[in-house]
Amino acid sequence: MNEKGILLESGTNELEFVEFLVGSNKFGINVMKVKEIIQPLPVTSVPHVHPYVEGIIELRGEVLPVVNVPKAIGDPNCEPSEKDKLIVTEFNQQKVVFRVHQVTQIHRVSWSQIEKPSEMYQGLETQITGVVKMGDEMILMLDFEKIVVEINPESGIQQEKAKKLEKRDRSDKKIVVAEDSPLLRRLLNDTLTEAGFQQIEFFENGKDALDYLENIVNEGEPVKERVDLVITDIEMPQLDGLHLTKRIKENPELDHIPVVIFSSLITNDLKHKGQQVGANAQISKPEVHHLIEQIDELLFKNEEEDELKDEAE
Repeated sequence: MNEKGILLESGTNELEFVEFLVGSNKFGINVMKVKEIIQPLPVTSVPHVHPYVEGIIELRGEVLPVVNVPKAIGDPNCEPSEKDKLIVTEFNQQKVVFRVHQVTQIHRVSWSQIEKPSEMYQGLETQITGVVKMGDEMILMLDFEKIVVEINPESGIQQEKAKKLEKRDRSDKKIVVAEDSPLLRRLLNDTLTEAGFQQIEFFENGKDALDYLENIVNEGEPVKERVDLVITDIEMPQLDGLHLTKRIKENPELDHIPVVIFSSLITNDLKHKGQQVGANAQISKPEVHHLIEQIDELLFKNEEEDELKDEAE
């Protein structure tokens, strides 16, 4: 796991995930979030922490929090055991260790095989982001970001910082957003609206967003009049954000549209994936104020360049 030897070529719309067990239930976590999997280490208790947090460990000079996944999902067998495994992760610009009962294998699937949770799982409080059917079994993709935000709300979307940005007229800018989380769609809508954007189209996966863009082309409408910029998450059922970006940049009718990847997976080790598919910018999910700054830079810079071009002609 350390060497990431199994990382996929960017933009293939495939996912590799680690399957792990909590009780008899099978769950998955994206390989891109996993730094390594280790045997349990001595955990130092810390007073007044969230109930899901067992304490801290030291790993190669770093002090990292340990989250008890069985406790977080309500499994009755949540007492630590020597048979457990620790999954060391990095996302949202932070490293967190998750304790699980067992790690079994790694699967490679297409994002098109990952289905939305059924109605019984849906809603803002769900801890499941998708369901993968493997033969007669189902593997649930656990929402690790939600668990972390529940423990530390400040690790989520930083709306207050966005409110302090320079006020400018953004009302004529047309934004397309692909984001599968209902909670994040709502937070993004609130934040972008607060910043002055009034024309925002939201889609819950990359496939729907791509269909929308390609329909504009097929209808013969000038794309520039309908879309100024695309914001996309990476992890989404049906079609992921890397493949969405690649498809946009490979289409001569769409390739002029700036694409900003806004994801918990934006780390120094993984930025090359967005670069390979032609993303114009990549912002880590908590930093929504940087997202708006980047949108301004891309849109208003393009506007100024167009004006200079017109003057030259």
